[in-house]
Amino acid sequence: MRAFTDTREADTPDELWLLEHPPVFTLGQAGCPEHLLAPGEIPVIQTDRGGQVTYHGPGQLVAYLLLDLHRAGIGIKRLVNRLEQAIIELLATHGVAAERRANAPGVYIAGSKIASLGLRVRHGCCYHGLALNVDLDLEPFGRINPCGYVGLTVTRLVDHAPGITLIETAQALGEILPRHLNRRD
Repeated sequence: MRAFTDTREADTPDELWLLEHPPVFTLGQAGCPEHLLAPGEIPVIQTDRGGQVTYHGPGQLVAYLLLDLHRAGIGIKRLVNRLEQAIIELLATHGVAAERRANAPGVYIAGSKIASLGLRVRHGCCYHGLALNVDLDLEPFGRINPCGYVGLTVTRLVDHAPGITLIETAQALGEILPRHLNRRD
């Protein structure tokens, strides 16, 4: 992502990468090691994204956004809002009510976090992105203070929309995200 961003030219097309990670804890630029309570055998990786600590693993949909923010005409706050709104819209298509919180980026269902955001902007372009808990083992979140919040609970989509799969969620997000990112408002 960093290499792609550093070698972009004015006409380089934006990209959206949708994937899963093997089990890993990541610490953002502001990540405080004291929020890693008991990582055990799960590797801990320092990253250059914003935010604190989170967990990535199989069953979680990760969307990396490689966007030229200048060309898109949006700033980071508007980008965060659009990403959150895209997730809220995606969840609503499955009858799941979700919301954002002021001063706590991400998407929440009944107070539990279902999607985390962590971005990095260099040379007017962003990379990193969001992680949506679809059908993953939530136990590793108990080994950290998710996003640096003591006692924050996390949830996953399969518990609110039984039978949902990662593949269908990725396909839906791949359609919804571009609509939100290409809006002119």
